[in-house]
Amino acid sequence: MLTAVRERDAYANLALPGILRRHRLRDRDAGLATELGYGTLRAQGLLDTIIDACTDRPLAKIEHALLDALRLGAYQLLRTRVPDHAAVTTCVELVRSDHGSQSAGFVNAVLRRIGEHTEAEWLDRLAPDPAEDPVGDAALRHAHPRWIAQAFADALGGTGEELTAALAADDTRPRVHLLARPGEITAEELALATGGEQAPYSPYGVHLEPGSGDVGELDAVAEGLAIVQDEGSQLVAAALARAELLGEDTGRWLDLCAGPGGKASLLGGLVAARGGTLDAVESSEHRADLVRRSVAELPVTVHVADGREAPLPDGGYDRVLVDAPCTGLGALRRRPEARWRRRPEDIATLTRLQRELLVAALRHVRPGGVVAYVTCSPHVSETVGVVGRIIGREGRPGPAGAVDQLDARASLPGEVPGLGDGPTVQLWPHVHGTDAMFLALLRRPLEG
Repeated sequence: MLTAVRERDAYANLALPGILRRHRLRDRDAGLATELGYGTLRAQGLLDTIIDACTDRPLAKIEHALLDALRLGAYQLLRTRVPDHAAVTTCVELVRSDHGSQSAGFVNAVLRRIGEHTEAEWLDRLAPDPAEDPVGDAALRHAHPRWIAQAFADALGGTGEELTAALAADDTRPRVHLLARPGEITAEELALATGGEQAPYSPYGVHLEPGSGDVGELDAVAEGLAIVQDEGSQLVAAALARAELLGEDTGRWLDLCAGPGGKASLLGGLVAARGGTLDAVESSEHRADLVRRSVAELPVTVHVADGREAPLPDGGYDRVLVDAPCTGLGALRRRPEARWRRRPEDIATLTRLQRELLVAALRHVRPGGVVAYVTCSPHVSETVGVVGRIIGREGRPGPAGAVDQLDARASLPGEVPGLGDGPTVQLWPHVHGTDAMFLALLRRPLEG
């Protein structure tokens, strides 16, 4: 998996199931392979810092395959209960078989140096002084790039214990969340069928313990009764269906950024129960095909188009979802390689796209209708920054004209804690056990 991620820019969560099946790994073996692969990718920056301290050779000069082996061995030494001799021997012999004795000797020497100290001891030696650089210290200790840790601090409003808790939660293997598809199965039935437990907040959610094996082999998933979907995604999508409209809900809903189809599946089930329809827009033909599979037999029409210029009626929809393309910083615990791929310079391009999509959504929604703006990121530039630019200031409307902002907290279940002062909602792994989803609800005022 490390090779697939490095050489083909593969996504670990998509590559892993095939790897497990190809090598016929199940149960405990599959759980260990998942932990080693995900864990090594998640901790890459921390591991590289420690590896760099144990060799005179610059990391950029180490062959990629050897560096993969060093990272894997270092992760086992520092963050698992695999015996040290087993971790070292396995990695050394793997290198010896593919790259010869000289490379094996190099890997052996570096791993033995790493094994001389625990992770905590290495961090005490290598981390910045927390009094002088609390963000840098927390970033290294919890394996995040510094700029991402700073983005979390900005969203949380501080660099204290809550930042540490947020980064720690992001550095922990998450539970698997399932969506019980409305109209197909209830959350209670799904929990009984899978051995999981009902989600604390989403009425459609079920949680499974990490290491539960290939979720695709569960009968409920294989039969299309359930899909993998984070509880936070369920909450923000369902919030659109709960939001208060002005005027009648005519049952015309729109998902403007629908790929790969998870939220379209949930909204399609909800609108079907109300006798309505959903239009789903996706710019990529491949992802549009994934949407079609997700919404099969639901009253959903899939359109392949750029959401900014979709050939759909202006003012024609009661409810519009903009699940905008974003940095994905809110789902780093589920996409372990993503934190090391993203760059701060990605933000400017994404926020421009997000604003343009939100303006398009407000064009398509009818007066009195509601738009849900959603990102899987807590970065303030992608969240309140985008919303603020669209709303504008008093007496100076934004590019979409007059817009009313609703209190999004009112559209979430009442038992969800820690929602702050509103009107937007920012979920967090360390508070809610969900991905760090952001939600804003905007309504076009009635004309006249």
